[in-house]
Amino acid sequence: MSLFDTHIAVDWSGGNDRGATPKADAIWACVAGEDPVYLRNRQVAEDWLSARLEAEAGRRVCIGFDFPFGYPEGFAKHLTGTDDALALWDWFEARVEDAPKTNNRFDLAGEINASLPDIGPFWFNSLKRDIPHLPRKGRDRTYQGFAERRAVETRAKGSFTCWQMAGAGSVGSQVMMGLPVLARLRRRFDAKVWPFEPLDGAVGLVEIWPSLLAKSFPSDEIKDAGQVRAVANAMAVMDADGTLSQALSAGEGTGAEGWILGVGAEDILEAAMRPQDLPRPPKLRDDCFALPAGVDWTPVDDALARLEAALTPIVGVEHVSHAQASGRVVAAPVMARRSNPPAPNSAVDGYGFAHAATGEGDQVMPLLHGRAAAGGAYSGEVPHGSALRVLTGAVLPEGVDTVVLEEDCSVTATHVAFRGPVKARANTRKAGEDVAAGGHVFDAGHVVRAQDAGLLAALGVDQVPVFERLRVGVLSTGDELVEPSQDAPTDRTYDANRPMLLQLAGCWGFEAVDLGHVRDDRAALKARLDDAATRCDVILTSGGASAGDEDHVSALLREQGNLQAWRIALKPGRPLALALWQGVPVFGLPGNPVAAFVCALIFARPACLKLAGATFSVPQGFMVPAAFEKRKKPGRREFLRARMGPDGVEVFASEGSGRISGLSWSDGLVELPDGEALIARGDLVRYLPYGSFGL
Repeated sequence: MSLFDTHIAVDWSGGNDRGATPKADAIWACVAGEDPVYLRNRQVAEDWLSARLEAEAGRRVCIGFDFPFGYPEGFAKHLTGTDDALALWDWFEARVEDAPKTNNRFDLAGEINASLPDIGPFWFNSLKRDIPHLPRKGRDRTYQGFAERRAVETRAKGSFTCWQMAGAGSVGSQVMMGLPVLARLRRRFDAKVWPFEPLDGAVGLVEIWPSLLAKSFPSDEIKDAGQVRAVANAMAVMDADGTLSQALSAGEGTGAEGWILGVGAEDILEAAMRPQDLPRPPKLRDDCFALPAGVDWTPVDDALARLEAALTPIVGVEHVSHAQASGRVVAAPVMARRSNPPAPNSAVDGYGFAHAATGEGDQVMPLLHGRAAAGGAYSGEVPHGSALRVLTGAVLPEGVDTVVLEEDCSVTATHVAFRGPVKARANTRKAGEDVAAGGHVFDAGHVVRAQDAGLLAALGVDQVPVFERLRVGVLSTGDELVEPSQDAPTDRTYDANRPMLLQLAGCWGFEAVDLGHVRDDRAALKARLDDAATRCDVILTSGGASAGDEDHVSALLREQGNLQAWRIALKPGRPLALALWQGVPVFGLPGNPVAAFVCALIFARPACLKLAGATFSVPQGFMVPAAFEKRKKPGRREFLRARMGPDGVEVFASEGSGRISGLSWSDGLVELPDGEALIARGDLVRYLPYGSFGL
């Protein structure tokens, strides 16, 4: 189970307002699965974070910030009298003065240096005015009472010291200007801070180092934006597969200096990037199907809502190739491995050049030898004012940002001519204009389709985390049933439900398991259910779910399977038996074929999809004119076998649950509301095509 519902990555800045136009080295934030957000200064960033946390009320949120949450050992105690890093947060929050265009970080660093003997530890004053006690160069420092780096930074190759206040790698300004914001967010939202506190609140704050959590990110957008997108998505993936909790555990007990998420857990992160089978989720609760006391007849919508709330995925996770992913349910957010297109390229056959070299009227340019083609990139650079032959799909070489169609050009062996003006970047595609590397592709719960397999391939995503196929067993019971291959007397019935339900399970992407037919023998039925519980994730039965003398299914489930008999205000198919047999959910469907079919579509399908890791599916309906007349009594939702005709939707001549031919005649269902209704020809009714049920 994931620790958090929402994952946010923040790239912080210690500088002043960066202006309205998105820029690098500013503040960027990204929620997993969404686009990065540019935040021009710390005040805007704090307001955005506060608003987002308010909007996420009721959900657990993890926010990662890319600056240290603490200083080397001894610093907090020097300023606050305690080693508590969070007390140091409050100390800075009380003293830092911050406005969009100015702040006191250099002065405060100088004041802290003045409280210590010798010179330092803070350094690098980038202001024109001198600041007492704050040296401009690190080599001018003489104070050695605090370590240059925290313990975690000695293990994180390439990290910077928190004493440097300006210049490349000025983590010191990020920390000093970031901790006051974190202190306020912590106080306002009762946030818990890792690794100083257990992450048992609604909001968790963690320290991240982007290069550790995301090895690559989009190259066609501002680096900071691509980085937070990749990191937020990586955190979500780690949380979904359990590696986030393991990485957090690696930082526990590391002291008051703070810790970087992932340091000390590199083997866990590396393993998380490799395809692997993950643990199976827990089974359903024994009382998951129980109705509240006093409930008798259950409206359809209430029954569906109760099913959705009671069920959770019950299958494990595996990784499969994109080529085998069609029909499978995505188990964790899928991110693009590379951009599509991966580089700027030509959308047409024509001639490419630098747009800045063009103008009004006739244009004539020297034509270079060679060409750029798809799969055959031009190795050189196109000089300013020259042109090159480019073909559709070719990567644009250096010096080319615009292409003119060959039909609009006159060409000789040495020159190409065309008429201007030409629109900048005409007939070209930007890198990642479809999907950027590290960008969100699919959420968990998405059912992969054929077209999705193509998208995954285009983005270089081969291994896809998917839920294992739900194994749906189908069992028929009753002395009256015989196989269609046998000769049957008139008092026996051919088993139509089992092949129908098996085919439905297969159409829905599940692994259909034929559990055969059991006669009205309770011992034999128990043995068959015991066997099914070892081979199936879900069991569908038809018939025997009522309270008659030979209804052994309901009797046995009542004795040993926590049977819950739901009487649903539905026509056809009122009885629906729900139970757990050795932890495996059992859906007892009505015995009449039409009722079994309708109940399977309305209840079993969305329930099985939820158990399989997909979303609880609601069929897509359409309002169409009725080509029939009907007076409907109040009290039950009705589903009529229907098909589209020239004058609207027609319904089958009989509503009898045994008239199975009506299922083949129809191409969908008409859904009539719970209350009384008088349907006249031409009235709009809700039509549910079988395609809305995955058929």
